[in-house]
Order: sequence, then C-alpha cells, then structure tokens
Amino acid sequence: MQHDALNGPQALGAFLRACRERLTPAQAGLPTAPRRRTRGLRREELAQLSNISTTWYTWIEQGRDVTASPLALARLAKALQLGAAEREYLFSLAQASDPEGAHSDTRPSPALLESVQQLTCPGYLLDSTWNVLAWNAPAGALFSAFLGVEPAPNLLNFMFLHPAARELVVDWPERARRVVAEFRADTRLLPHSEPVRQQVQRLCAASDTFYRGWHEQAVLAREGGLRRFHHPQHGELGYHQQTFFPAGSPALKLVMLLPGAPAETIECQAQPG
Repeated sequence: MQHDALNGPQALGAFLRACRERLTPAQAGLPTAPRRRTRGLRREELAQLSNISTTWYTWIEQGRDVTASPLALARLAKALQLGAAEREYLFSLAQASDPEGAHSDTRPSPALLESVQQLTCPGYLLDSTWNVLAWNAPAGALFSAFLGVEPAPNLLNFMFLHPAARELVVDWPERARRVVAEFRADTRLLPHSEPVRQQVQRLCAASDTFYRGWHEQAVLAREGGLRRFHHPQHGELGYHQQTFFPAGSPALKLVMLLPGAPAETIECQAQPG
C-alpha cells in the first residue's frame, strides 16, 4: 500500500498530535479524572500549559497554513517535555530557529574529548562563541601562541586581538574577513544567545576589523578549504580544513586540519596518555 508522506504544516501537526497524545495529565502535572475519553492531553490543556490560544493550536495540529512563532514553539516543546532530538525535529518541521539556540548540553562528553586526542592531525573543539574547549598536541604545536598559554583560549579573540595571529595566518586580512562571515553564519542557530551577543559586542569594541566585517553582514558557511600558516619554527605550512558537528551537541564544532596541502605540514603526533 502506498502512503503519501506528510510535509510542511501537516507533518508539524501530526508530530504535535502524537506528542500530545502520549503525554499523560499526571506527567504534565494536571489532575487526573477516573474516565477520560481523550488519550493523553486535551488540546485545550496543552494550549493552556503553553500559554497559547486553543483555536490557534488546533489550527496548527490540523495542518493549516499558519505561522508558529519560535517562542510559541519553545513553550510547546517545554509543555510537551520534548527531548533534545524531538525539540530539534519540531523546529526543523516548523522551519524556525530555536530561540534558546543550541539547546542540548554544550559540555563535551568524555568520549568526544578523547576523540580529539586520538586525531593525528591538528584538531580542536569549539563551542558557540568559539572558545577552544579541547585540542590535541598537533594543534597545540601549530597554535602555540595561544593554546596552552591563554587561560581560556578563544579562536576569535586570538584572530582579532592577538598580534601573533597576523604573523601566523597567511593573508590575514582576507582570512579575518571570512572568519567574521563564518561566525555570523554560526549565529543563525543561536539568534537569542546572550553569550554570543556579548562576544560580538566585545569584539566590535576591541577590533576595528571585526567591527567592519560584522557590519558588512556577510555570511559564509564554515567550509573546508586550504588553510595556510607561517609558523615561527616550522615555516610555511598548509592544511585542508574540515569541520564536523558532533551528534547530540549541535553547539560544538570539531575542526580538523588535514595534511595534504601543497605546503609542508607539521610532523607532530599526539603523545599517548
């Protein structure tokens, strides 16, 4: 038997209905009656818990072409007690950005931290404001000017506020312009993030280059490509960058600099424990 796949508003409505029907009044903190004809919560109960109109919620669940605001979706997600993956799926169906940004736990798991150390090429882990949460020995050798030196290393701070960055990064003005555009692209996942807002304010105040780049409104994906460095000990170095988003931690980014670029690369392997 062939079934037509739901899409758009119908898919969103079907998902909300399924989540509503599997949540019991007791789980939602509501009084229970001995006989209920409705499986799970009633529409009006969920609407009340979410502080939205019952009529409006009904229209969404019926698959009508109405717009659900990100804040209303966030209240629905909270009332329905959705997990991280369910919440992400809800916002993807609604084609909306989560107002809480990357809501899942941004603390890297021990396994993720260990995976960084297992890399034999330079690798490091960034959070939403590009703090460097973990790095391996090859990355420490490449970015020796700030990794292991700064008490709380941040890639943006190094790029725009540290004089050594202009010496290390080949064609620094162009790379700096692209870095601002890449960071702006990252903020699409965190439209209301206070840490991101504060980071942008600090850099705009401290760096004319960042200020100009930010107000150009350029947006670029953090794609792979050639990354060239002029290392004070190793000379000209080249890598191909690849960026990965670990499953379950969308606010984090694992960056790998792979050997194979035309320039010489650092022959540095991570040392065992």
